[in-house]
Amino acid sequence: MATTGMLQHLCRISASLAVLLGLLGLSSPVKSDEQVPLVLWTSEGASVPAQAPPSAGHIVEQQQLNSYLQKALSRGPRNVVLFLQDKMSLEDFTMYGGAFGNKQDSVFPNLEGALLSSSSPLVLPAVSWPASNAVIGQLQDHLETAPLYLDADTLGQLRLNVSSPALLVFRLPYGLGYEHACRSPDTLRPSNLHEVIGQVLSTMRAQSVPYTAIYTGLRPSRVTALSMEAGLGGGRSLLQARGGCCFMPVRSIFLQEGEETCILMWAKSLSVSILRRGRWEEYDLTPATFGKDVSPKLHGSSCDRTKARLVLNYQEVLGHSNFKLIFVMSQRHYKVSARRWFTLDMVELEYDGTKATFNGSRHIYAPAEYSYRCQSVTSHRWPLLVPRTSKDPANQWRVVFEDFQIQGFNVSGGEFSYASDCAGFFSPGIWMGLMTSLLMVLVLTYGLHMIMQLHTMDRFDDPKGPAISVPQTE
Repeated sequence: MATTGMLQHLCRISASLAVLLGLLGLSSPVKSDEQVPLVLWTSEGASVPAQAPPSAGHIVEQQQLNSYLQKALSRGPRNVVLFLQDKMSLEDFTMYGGAFGNKQDSVFPNLEGALLSSSSPLVLPAVSWPASNAVIGQLQDHLETAPLYLDADTLGQLRLNVSSPALLVFRLPYGLGYEHACRSPDTLRPSNLHEVIGQVLSTMRAQSVPYTAIYTGLRPSRVTALSMEAGLGGGRSLLQARGGCCFMPVRSIFLQEGEETCILMWAKSLSVSILRRGRWEEYDLTPATFGKDVSPKLHGSSCDRTKARLVLNYQEVLGHSNFKLIFVMSQRHYKVSARRWFTLDMVELEYDGTKATFNGSRHIYAPAEYSYRCQSVTSHRWPLLVPRTSKDPANQWRVVFEDFQIQGFNVSGGEFSYASDCAGFFSPGIWMGLMTSLLMVLVLTYGLHMIMQLHTMDRFDDPKGPAISVPQTE
């Protein structure tokens, strides 16, 4: 009975659910900002074995979450639709779910309808942060198939089979629909992220394929004041500062098109160098870009759905009265990966009528809904930026960006989306370990081979008998 009551409350996103979820978070020994909710349901007509939700105050860890998923997929549909939001917390259902009687302001109508039509939904109000990050890996192990990252527009091109399991992942940036609630409720409707959920579910119904759906987040959306202050003390300083119900990045450059932020860029340091008379002269652009009480001049910048251009204007840089640092980005859909990617096509230095162009499209790219982040972006040592041609003026310049992050598309709520990092899997330390291990294996193999080539004598000398005579021919 308690299970039914909780599910009914979640379906209606009522005030009592908000209070219940709040009590579950407060009674937990783990801090509330380390938990995310998880909701699981099946398509209409399909069912999974009923599972009792955890007791009040219990935090679902990774092993227990794995048990929930295993039971759900053992008998339920094995076509899994995973809605993975960048950030999510229990408080989001309270603030944006019309929890206090204002159902017309709810941004969860499609989620409510899906839960009401499902015969066996499962609600986990408090899942530990590491466990929620492991959802994709656990589903991949149970289904024995690789995840396929899609968006709502490309799902219709895919044909699913009931007998063949599939793991479809839809990334939902936090705030795509409801971060604008601090501006006006009317802005919720056009780009509501839960309209994306509705579109996906409608496509699945049209294909008449039973499915299991999961809605959760990668990390909490609520940051306590204590943890925020600790993060602002040093490091990347990419935590968000709270102002009302909206968020803005700390010390970031942002370009707004109307009321919407369309480009974000941040770096710990920006510097350029020019080769003059056989020596490099360096100029630090950081104070003029991110300095205290500094507002960078961005005239010449622009952005639209497929192209973005960020122009930073400076004065008196290395003897040049007018100096521009330009980032040119684009995004396009790739059929092989069935998703959109954005690339930093060029970084341009424009000064006194001359333009130096660095090509970055080969190394600097990320999924269109992500931001790109790299510890070091340079043009000389392990370069990610290379001169466009051998005769380009860029050969006389060096650019260095430390702790660099940029996003030119799908910016939500004035903050960076999940970052796609440039760090590869094989670091120098890993390569050294692999090579050392390989060398040791080769030495061991050679030793074993030599031992196996040893042969015992087939005749032995008897001290009481005549001596053995071995002919030279043998």
